[in-house]
Amino acid sequence: MAGAWQHGLFGCFDNFGTCIITYFVPCYTFGKNAEAVGDSCLLCGAAYFVPLLNLFALLSVRGKIRERKGIDGTVINDCCAIVLCHPCALVQEANEIQSPGGQFMARS
Repeated sequence: MAGAWQHGLFGCFDNFGTCIITYFVPCYTFGKNAEAVGDSCLLCGAAYFVPLLNLFALLSVRGKIRERKGIDGTVINDCCAIVLCHPCALVQEANEIQSPGGQFMARS
């Protein structure tokens, strides 16, 4: 059954701490989001600084979060969210992971 994000794209201030960390150190938030879906925190955090590789990694992590949480969406929607409001997308993903029932076991 498909669902929706528990936190909206512009719900950045739902978790003010995550919002501030993401504003100043977005690679940290991205690395932690990646770690939650079973990817390497360090490698994804480093990939954040490589143009085009960062877009691929960001799309991959967001897609994995959507898939595991049963959230409606497409790669095009993900790409728009990442390109048009990048910090908001990172915070939305982090809030989804941190929300009740949000933690999930990493798949191999």
